[in-house]
Amino acid sequence: MSRLTSFERQGLTFEVRDSGPTEGIPVILLHGFPQTSASWRSVAESLNRLGFRTWAPDQRGYSRGAAPSRRRDYRFSELVADAVALIEEAHAGPVHLVGHDWGAGVAWGVADKRPDLLRTLTAVSVPHPLAFALSTLTSAQAFKSWYMLLFQIPWIPELLMRKKDGFFYRRLLGTGATPENAARDLNDLHRLDAITNALHWYRALPFALSSLPLRKISVPTLQVWSDRDTAVG
Repeated sequence: MSRLTSFERQGLTFEVRDSGPTEGIPVILLHGFPQTSASWRSVAESLNRLGFRTWAPDQRGYSRGAAPSRRRDYRFSELVADAVALIEEAHAGPVHLVGHDWGAGVAWGVADKRPDLLRTLTAVSVPHPLAFALSTLTSAQAFKSWYMLLFQIPWIPELLMRKKDGFFYRRLLGTGATPENAARDLNDLHRLDAITNALHWYRALPFALSSLPLRKISVPTLQVWSDRDTAVG
């Protein structure tokens, strides 16, 4: 089986990190905000040593060839459809799907819409979208999600993220990111000119309400969460 370095959907081209034995059991790794597929490098290496083949895409807005400018192009249904397109393009049968942060939200959506494509679902940090939405009404989650409101404001979030060692860098360190990883993530966003695109994932949330998963997930599922998570819990 040949390597998969990219896939296309509706005129957009997404870059993919494909590693591990080509005949290995497939695992797809979906990154979160403000990261790229590079955030999975050490995880992919560990899985590859165990015999798994991993695909880590640079998702919508993070791939140069898949960076539409309108915020509505980043609505949840499109993000889920992108992940489905990757799984179908791989022609590898059901896969293990792993997502972190926003990638976990997308993974929940895939499990809801296309459970036939999955062996298992592993969601890191972010719970089922319905549970998350309800938690904002019944717990302190709304206060932890303050940044989602900030990101709706034009230009100001971009300005905060422009300086590589400024406010946003310090916020990343506060989440537990190492200085090296925080710098890598911000450098990647600058290199790809992807800051506004990444923020559009949040700015498109008003379009997401009708497409969020509401049903019980039928595939075997693992939820991974830290009791020191600064954004969820």
